[in-house]
Amino acid sequence: MMDFTPLPALTMGGAGGLDTGPASDDPPPKARMALGKRAKAAVIVRLLLNEGADIPLEDLPDDLQAALTEQMGQMGLVDRDTLLAVVAEFADELDSLGLTFPKGIAGALTALDGRISPQTAKRLRKEAGVRQTGDPWARLRDEDLETLQGLAESESIEVAAVLLSKLDTGKAAKLLGQLPGPMARRITYAVSQTSDIRPDAVDRIGLALAARLEAKPVPAFDTNPIERVGEILNYSTSLTRDDVLTGLDETDSDFAQAVRKALFTFGHLPTRIDGRDAGKVTRAVDESVLVTALAYARREQETAEAADFLLSNSPRAWLTTCARWWTPRASPPPRSGRRH
Repeated sequence: MMDFTPLPALTMGGAGGLDTGPASDDPPPKARMALGKRAKAAVIVRLLLNEGADIPLEDLPDDLQAALTEQMGQMGLVDRDTLLAVVAEFADELDSLGLTFPKGIAGALTALDGRISPQTAKRLRKEAGVRQTGDPWARLRDEDLETLQGLAESESIEVAAVLLSKLDTGKAAKLLGQLPGPMARRITYAVSQTSDIRPDAVDRIGLALAARLEAKPVPAFDTNPIERVGEILNYSTSLTRDDVLTGLDETDSDFAQAVRKALFTFGHLPTRIDGRDAGKVTRAVDESVLVTALAYARREQETAEAADFLLSNSPRAWLTTCARWWTPRASPPPRSGRRH
């Protein structure tokens, strides 16, 4: 392909336009060649690439990428006056632009991604028959290991091998470690057989896997049931928490055990935080509130260890400052102590 000589006076101008040199009232040179819009687009792309610009041509639809490539292959030589005339016309069009909007519902959904609710986006995409845009493999790489494991286990060994090959090395290794041994060995061997697979076949596999993700219902809650129940019980009184967990033990012992692991209450402090971090806890809570809570906690069997843990690891300055609060709150009523 012919290489244009760089134009020293050709630089990116303000307001998104191109500067064709020093300001002048003289009209731009008259083009010696009659070029169509596609040819002019090829000239601009070739010039920008020659100047080192990074143009994301891969974002164009496949047919436009093909048309641009074919047009560039047919261009041959372009004289300097025609080049300057095309650049001036391109700059004028850029300066006259106000706003551009995405084309079609697919483009609109991409522009509004993360701004509208997942439920609305999914409904609009389904009604318009629009697939998730962009590289399907990029979306698959962002999925969590649990989702990828479900895909790998439910697909054929060959498809799972392609999926594994398209993931980052670290993530692929973690996924392989979560799969059952015999399956992991078969998938690993199948990876060695993927050298002759065609790129379009890999694209179709990616689209099919991404379509399966799109078919999943959008969850109504951001967190799973275990986390939601745990967060609720964290803010409940100990009597309510114990009563609920006892009832869960009778109904679903596995769920109750999972909720217990998700809990983080005052009594968990000795096992959940390092003693060196106790000072951060005491500084984050109002002194009068913390002293009342500690006075109550030291009387209760299930929280006494946590109270002693905080006191023994707290800075001496804090203990001295709070000493004046201790006597009036040495025996707070149970309701006040539990609330704090």
